[in-house]
Amino acid sequence: MRVFISGIAGFLGAHIAREGLVTGWQVTGADNMLGGSAENVPPGAEWLERDVRTVASTPRLLAGCDVVYHCAAAPYEGLSWFSPELVAEHTLMSTVSLLRASINSGVRRFVFCSSMARYGHQVTPFTEDMEPVPADPYASAKVASEQMVEMLCRMHGMEYVIAVPHNIYGPGQRYWDPYRNVAGIMINRVLQGKPPVIYGDGLQRRCLSYISDVTSPLLKLATEPVAGEVINVGPGDEGCTIGELAEMVLDVTGSALKPVYFPARPGEVYSAWCSDTKARKLLGYEPQVGLKEGLARYVQWVEETGPRPFDYHLPIEIPSDRAPATWTDQLM
Repeated sequence: MRVFISGIAGFLGAHIAREGLVTGWQVTGADNMLGGSAENVPPGAEWLERDVRTVASTPRLLAGCDVVYHCAAAPYEGLSWFSPELVAEHTLMSTVSLLRASINSGVRRFVFCSSMARYGHQVTPFTEDMEPVPADPYASAKVASEQMVEMLCRMHGMEYVIAVPHNIYGPGQRYWDPYRNVAGIMINRVLQGKPPVIYGDGLQRRCLSYISDVTSPLLKLATEPVAGEVINVGPGDEGCTIGELAEMVLDVTGSALKPVYFPARPGEVYSAWCSDTKARKLLGYEPQVGLKEGLARYVQWVEETGPRPFDYHLPIEIPSDRAPATWTDQLM
């Protein structure tokens, strides 16, 4: 089977590529390096440093592909309030462009990797039958992308599946990104002798998914009879509060530091965790790595790779005193 992966140098895309190659897939891909790293791409994958919006101009990348995994996005939920054009362009428009190229190339199935942000401020656990209620510009771009996937695939006869991973973390993640990946940010700071940062009261609740627990069910989306489905992929439990996550990171690293608190980020969803009933039924999903074990593996990898200065690589398009000072004043 020949598979194309957008965002192949990113965290999720690279892991799908690696596991796909192991199963015997032929893997091609593209990445514009907005949030990717070339060292993430596994040997054996054919890929180009190319924006997904231009893939149609490189037909060989999609030639003969059976399945497309669309992982590329600008997954900056909090930042999207202050950089909405960047997020929309690299989330919604990248989806439209890749859909067009996939349809014209005769791709059989399009797997869209969405976000738990689609559910917004609804009552947890989030279930797939809930109507999406996006609560920030990034979530809006993801939901609009889902709608584009559904409409264009149905009109032009291409199968589609919408996967909704839950806060993935682990080795290969961009832990020096100050705008996203809360566990990685905390680990990178603590290993540099800096306390973990918490926005607001720290009682926000999140469910985190270790990367190896997510790739297996995602690979099944290429072949299982799940066309047209929306499927949450991640532990079906309440996870932990952000404050509890900080304490676990400090415990795993053996640090005596104490978290530092900053004002709450505007528009942040307070509680976000999903039901995994559908994934268990349709994909045989069964998480294996608990949060503390996953954090220990992540810490070990960051220690081996080396803590890094945070890279403020994205513009703030709408300067505002409501933007976190950790971003505007580069305090990470």
